[in-house]
Amino acid sequence: MTSLKPYLIRSIYEWIIDNDLTPHLLVDAENSSAILPRQFIEDGKIILNIRPQAIQGLVLGNNDIQFNARFSGKPMSIVAPVAAVMAIYAKENGKGMIFDQEDEEPESTPPENTPPTRPTLRVVK
Repeated sequence: MTSLKPYLIRSIYEWIIDNDLTPHLLVDAENSSAILPRQFIEDGKIILNIRPQAIQGLVLGNNDIQFNARFSGKPMSIVAPVAAVMAIYAKENGKGMIFDQEDEEPESTPPENTPPTRPTLRVVK
């Protein structure tokens, strides 16, 4: 089953934009797959402004969030793995969603050659 997290990020982003607010992402900058501006990382985290006027080429994918932005006047391509996203929220009022990092689990596949189990019902009085 695919993760629900990227779908929640996309829907909350759309809600924030529809309400003329500024979407911010809180990202775990210690994720090895993240490509982030290191000079703005604090305590292993970074807050990214993803308002359309501040960035270009936003892709809210199922595995990564990618966009281009300028940091201190220098262009940079950003990659934030969805697994590293800790929260998405509106800057103006803080409304959004915080994701529990402990709930992140890798996609599992059932072992091969495992017969399907039959559902069981029992009477409860």
